[in-house]
Amino acid sequence: MSKRILVVEDHEDNRRIMRDLLTSSGYEVIEAVTGIEGVSAAETYRPDLIVMDIQLPGIDGYEATRQIKANPNLQKVPIIVVTSYALSGDDVKAFEAGCDAYVAKPFSPRELLAKIREYVP
Repeated sequence: MSKRILVVEDHEDNRRIMRDLLTSSGYEVIEAVTGIEGVSAAETYRPDLIVMDIQLPGIDGYEATRQIKANPNLQKVPIIVVTSYALSGDDVKAFEAGCDAYVAKPFSPRELLAKIREYVP
């Protein structure tokens, strides 16, 4: 059974890149466009890993991560932040919110895939 990855990203081009990268590597991909949709999709689909953008409509990726990690059924799901919001200290904010890894955009698809495979072989 393939591993399920939830991609929470508001830009269609970025979702397409992630979808192509992950599906070609054998992962099942679920997509959400807003932070609220991401929290809801996490609760519904119980993914093996979440790729989370920070700048999202409605609640941001930090708050979405906090809500997901507050759910006892989802606490152990790894969350990798992939964001262009890469100012000094943003990685610390991501880790404080509960993220497990931080990748700055633009990212190398090979490096992102390697990071994902650390959590979901």
